[in-house]
Formats: sequence, C-alpha cells, structure tokens
Amino acid sequence: MGKLLLRGVLALAMVLVMVPAAMADEFTKEDLAKWERDFMAVVEEGDRLFHSALGSNAVSCDMCHPNATNTHPETYPKVQKQLGKVASLRDMVNWCIKNPLEGEGMELAADDPKMIALEAYMHYERRGVPLAPGKH
Repeated sequence: MGKLLLRGVLALAMVLVMVPAAMADEFTKEDLAKWERDFMAVVEEGDRLFHSALGSNAVSCDMCHPNATNTHPETYPKVQKQLGKVASLRDMVNWCIKNPLEGEGMELAADDPKMIALEAYMHYERRGVPLAPGKH
C-alpha cells in the first residue's frame, strides 16, 4: 500500500511539474502577430540607426557596410584582430562607434535599445544564413 501511494504521489508531482511547462509553449495567432510587429519595429529602428551618424563625426555604419549584410553577424563570436580577442558582435559594434565613427565614450551597453535594434537589423539582413561562429 505504501509503495502504491508513493507511486501515485510521484505521478501527480510529475503531472503538476510538466503541465505548466507544456502550456508555456502555447501561442495564439494574435501573440505571434504582435511579436512579429514588435520585432519588425525594432528591426526598422536598427535600419534607421545603421544609416545614421552614431559617433561624433558624420560617418554612419552603412558607409563601410552598405546594407549590413557584410557585417556577418552569424560568424560571431570570433577573433577580431582589431580587439585582439574573441569578440561578440556587440564588441565590434562598439569598436566601430569608438573608432571609425569617433564616438569615444558613446559606446552602447548590451541592453541599450539602440544596441538591440542594431543587432536585430544586422541579423535580419542575414536571415537564412547558417550560423558559423568563429568563421573568417
């Protein structure tokens, strides 16, 4: 009787643990549509920022990377000669702001909405390209 009760309690515990996890992955069409709109608004902001002067001079990201496709975000993290280490895409964005864009002290934090928008735009421009971290 004791073993049977223990099995019943364990089975109930498993159901209680698994049901909320399974329900967390359910999305409505409205959820997906809203998230797509929210995401594309961030991509559009990244597009605008990418084509704007982010430093102290009039240089913008698109002057070296016309439409962000040659930023190759899918290859990060990788060794960046300019930084002398394995760097993230964010590290490279900040290196560009500090150096070619002459924005010393204007670098963006990882959670800055501008950084998130720039990353979203660069990744969106390369959608469909397989991930290749470390590739040069």
